[in-house]
Amino acid sequence: MSSRFRLQDAAAVVCLLSLLLQPVHAQTAASTAQPKKPAATAATKTRTATAGAVDPLAAERRANAIALVNALADESRGFRDQTLKARVQMQAGDALWETDKERARALFRRAWDSAETADTENMRRGEEQNRAAGRLGTRGLNLPNLRGEVLRLAAKRERVLGEEFLARMEEARKRETSELNNASANLPTGAPAAAASATPNAAGGKQAQPERRDPEQTPPDVARRIQLAMQFLTDGDVERALQFADPVLNSVNPLSVEFLVQLREKSAAEADRRYSALLTSVARAPTSDAGDILLLSSYVLTPGLYMTVGQGGQGISSSQRRGDITAPELPAALRVAFARAASQVLLRPLPQADQDASATGRVGMFFVISRLMPFFEQVIPDGVPALRARLAALNPDIPERARDSFDDDLKRGLVPEGAQGDPVQESLDKAGRATDPRERDMAYLRAAQAAASKGEERARDFADKIEDSELRRQTRAFIDFALVNRAIRDKKDGAEVLRLLAASGELTPVQRAWAYTEAARLLAKDDRTRALEALESAATAAKGIDAADPDRVRSTVAVATRFFDFDRNRAWEIMADAVKAANAAPEFTGADAGLSSRIRSGGMSMTMNFSAPVFDLTGVFQTLAREDMNRAVALAQTFTNESPRAVATLAVARAVLDGDKLKP
Repeated sequence: MSSRFRLQDAAAVVCLLSLLLQPVHAQTAASTAQPKKPAATAATKTRTATAGAVDPLAAERRANAIALVNALADESRGFRDQTLKARVQMQAGDALWETDKERARALFRRAWDSAETADTENMRRGEEQNRAAGRLGTRGLNLPNLRGEVLRLAAKRERVLGEEFLARMEEARKRETSELNNASANLPTGAPAAAASATPNAAGGKQAQPERRDPEQTPPDVARRIQLAMQFLTDGDVERALQFADPVLNSVNPLSVEFLVQLREKSAAEADRRYSALLTSVARAPTSDAGDILLLSSYVLTPGLYMTVGQGGQGISSSQRRGDITAPELPAALRVAFARAASQVLLRPLPQADQDASATGRVGMFFVISRLMPFFEQVIPDGVPALRARLAALNPDIPERARDSFDDDLKRGLVPEGAQGDPVQESLDKAGRATDPRERDMAYLRAAQAAASKGEERARDFADKIEDSELRRQTRAFIDFALVNRAIRDKKDGAEVLRLLAASGELTPVQRAWAYTEAARLLAKDDRTRALEALESAATAAKGIDAADPDRVRSTVAVATRFFDFDRNRAWEIMADAVKAANAAPEFTGADAGLSSRIRSGGMSMTMNFSAPVFDLTGVFQTLAREDMNRAVALAQTFTNESPRAVATLAVARAVLDGDKLKP
């Protein structure tokens, strides 16, 4: 008997039980027929009638859901797609955790093994894509990290299991590193050996220079822990986040500082205490340098904006993780503690120039002191003379071109946006001065992008000034999508979305379908008629997409999801159409959908993307299962492809097993 058949058997059991329990459903038929009122399920009726007693129907539903998950987990052993296999097994383990922890742990470990295979295959594919990207001048695929996904879900359930997987991940990394080193050692005689020849040594008559630390490098095991901890912070689980992050919060890197910044948003006292301990550690460590101080300054002055100085002061890099960079209201004592620790590191005796192993070198130290000088003057004025003297001592070693490149970076994130120039006008001024057509087009592109980010429709006028026809078309499409997206996410104005859609000629059908469904959601409460009209427009846009394109399925799923709030029968009908469309689109997975808009021209690329859960099967099948579990199970089984069938089946089971934890 095949594993697929076992899953069908589980579905058949659910349907059979629906017939056996028909009298119970019949008692609620009248309430189901009431318009505009959610149907009271049999389980709800039974709980109301027998408060405090065991609900036999709810128990049956739960048993059926568990049977579905177990059958799907067994079926997944035969899946050809290793990524799907790993995800189904880990999600099955998560779903069964409250019911059978031993079975759940076994599924998580099976998922890890599948994830290792999937990650190896994905790495091979990624290398192929990168080679192709190098040839074509484009970027390769952004492939998933399956072991990271399993780790996050398992660690959320049990810390011990999470630590087990962290250890296995580190073992795999060491094994891969060893294999690479062995491969390098076995190179044929005469092959280039970069490591051996990169630095002159004493035998060659020159003294080897100390290796500089990479200011942006975070050890892999540290990075994994902190990334996992930040995911827990996002989920609101501060305690679990600290359990995983605390062992590695003793070093400075962009991830550790960003974790503390995010932690402060959840618990300021816990974050400040750990930051204070890190300051003490950095002040005492002999290897601390200006690069560490620059990163630590982000917590005090520019949370979300992280700056690093390249090796030996070669260039300034910045990474911004949030739009609004505002200095937090820190306790005065903590600000002083940072200033004292920073000055202590920055005023250490200078090594000889050829023996400076710091990440930033003298150029970097000059930049960091100069950038932080206004802060020092405000917080520790008594320490300023020594710092000014250090600047004077460094000044002769700073090349003029390096000094010139500091101008913008010295104030980045420190000067309020309102005090800076208008990026739109600055770009227009550059366009007016430009003598090269390409330079002028890029200036108008930046002006259009800056205006669109503010929701200004004059962005279209700037886009129309671009001479290159293809770049003009891409820019107009990018601007149209940015304006619609802002009206949805920031303004939350359904009528404005419809107005922009009427004026937007460059949106793709899937973008239009999504925008219409979002407009319907925003209008549902105050203007039901226009909301329904928007949904009909979304359905029309979906039908205009090629039958084999996964975007047609995603758009249809979005329409069905929004229709459920207006006409449940119509929603079921549209979902039946979505299943047919999915069966004609082999690449449709039912999960991880998103939207994007992109501009590519020459060596320039600008991308806007975000997830779109309304395109996925999970939400709609959970809603359908709360309405009629048996019918939802039957519908899920009509998917012919493994991935959408698995996603839908898990969604139905979770709707029952998680109950009130899921939002309706």
